[in-house]
Amino acid sequence: MIDIDQANKTAVERMMAARPILRRIALARDVIPDMRDNLLLHAGPPITWERASGPMRGSIVGALIFEGLADDWESAVALVTSGKIDLEPCHEHNAVGPMAGVTSPSMQVYVVENVTHGNLAYSNLNEGYGKVLRYGAYSAEVIEKLRWMNTTFADLLNQALAAMDGLDIRALLAESLHMGDEGHNRNKAGSILYATKLAPFIVKADGSAVEKGKVLQFLGDNALSVLNPVMAACKAMADAGHGVEGSTIMTVMARNGTDLGIRVSGLGDQWFTGPVGQPDGLYFAGFSADDASGDIGDSTITETAGIGAFAMATAPAIVTFISGTPELALNTTLEMYEITEAEHTMFTIPALGFRGTPTGVDIRKVVELGIRPQINTGIAHKDPGVGQVGAGLVLPPMNVFEDALIAFANRYL
Repeated sequence: MIDIDQANKTAVERMMAARPILRRIALARDVIPDMRDNLLLHAGPPITWERASGPMRGSIVGALIFEGLADDWESAVALVTSGKIDLEPCHEHNAVGPMAGVTSPSMQVYVVENVTHGNLAYSNLNEGYGKVLRYGAYSAEVIEKLRWMNTTFADLLNQALAAMDGLDIRALLAESLHMGDEGHNRNKAGSILYATKLAPFIVKADGSAVEKGKVLQFLGDNALSVLNPVMAACKAMADAGHGVEGSTIMTVMARNGTDLGIRVSGLGDQWFTGPVGQPDGLYFAGFSADDASGDIGDSTITETAGIGAFAMATAPAIVTFISGTPELALNTTLEMYEITEAEHTMFTIPALGFRGTPTGVDIRKVVELGIRPQINTGIAHKDPGVGQVGAGLVLPPMNVFEDALIAFANRYL
């Protein structure tokens, strides 16, 4: 008889022992496993163009324009519907991407190494706020910014990372949680730490003073700059706990704007999917819930690894962005302890006496208690080309946990 409790302990201990180091920036086609010239990676479980949400479609179109494979919406749609372009989840290639998460072969990606167990994870670069590719925008200025980020910006950051011999993202996260971040929607402290650690090495890198100044200003102005390396780090940590025979720990939770999918440590790479929820939150001026896309993005890898909404008690100010009260932030974290295996040994919450964040969602507890993992998230406009319209809270569908538990029982019990 399989010892589920021991298997879960093993899986979560591996997740917490993982030490993700941001090593370098490299071309996606050169480092992401099985990347190829006709492949676009996307957030969430598998999706087709026909079922894709508005922001997902906009991001796909923008990526094809960026790659030089299309000139406009019409030619991009014709190409992707011709069958010549493959769409596959980032998670199936050891990668993650925020919101639509679309990553194309010529894009630069962060390379994160879990030095404890040796596995690698990847994420694309964060464009900041406004009209950006990850929210489905694909106008000329979006593509122009992407080209700058994937040349000058990426080169200077890569030089800096090489000079500093990598950056310990786990240590950065642990510190930022003590400064009011939760690692998902609030990354102000983490992004400041990130920019501060990189700045001396960027200044010394090869390149013009003007370009170095632009890079430093971009990092300083973008309160989300650290999110993508954090996501890759969380992917590396979660993957360390994946594949443990007999474990009911969730190691992937991701959304594509249409479906939410999870994977479970002891069930291999099988997806369990259900319809995404509609976030409940605060909207930017001129927008309302009627404008919102369904929940989208791989950024729920943060909750999977024990931060994000699970660490809201350490980031009460986040409620000014996603709605709610400081009491809601505290109570959310306390509730997440009910469905998790452990308290993180590295990520702690000062307001709770430095108690570790709730880590390792056990699908058995989710189904038994009827408590679903909380998610905090950005909200994209339902139409392609518009961008972000707000931020809020959302829950995954219960059926994904029920379906996974039935599959687990059929396999092991």
